Amino acid sequence: MSIQQSGNAPLYRINKFSVPTESRDAFLDLMARTHAVLRRQDGVAADRILEQQSGPGVFNFVAVIEFTGPEVVDTIVSAVAAFDRQAGIDRQQAMASLGVKADMGLYRSLDI
Repeated sequence: MSIQQSGNAPLYRINKFSVPTESRDAFLDLMARTHAVLRRQDGVAADRILEQQSGPGVFNFVAVIEFTGPEVVDTIVSAVAAFDRQAGIDRQQAMASLGVKADMGLYRSLDI
C-alpha cells in the first residue's frame, strides 16, 4: 500500500477538548467568539464545533478548522492572538480555570 500526502489538500487544525459539565456554557461562549474571528479570515475554508453525543472517550468537544493551505496558518493564528489581546483573554489561564484539557494539532489529508 502506498500512502502519500495529497499535493493540494487543505490543512486541518483539529482541537479536542475534555470539558467538565459545569464549564460547558463558558467554554462554548469562548469557542463561539473564537470561531467568529476565524470565519472572518481569508484562508479558512470551513469550521465545525462538534459535541460528542455517545460512546466512550476522553474528549467531549472537537473543533475542526479547514485552512486552504499552510501558508495562511500564521496569519490566522496572529488574528486570533490579536483578538485575545483586545478582549483580555489569556487562553491558557481560561482553560485551566474551566478545568478544560486539550489536545491540538495540524493534520493533512492522505491519499490512501
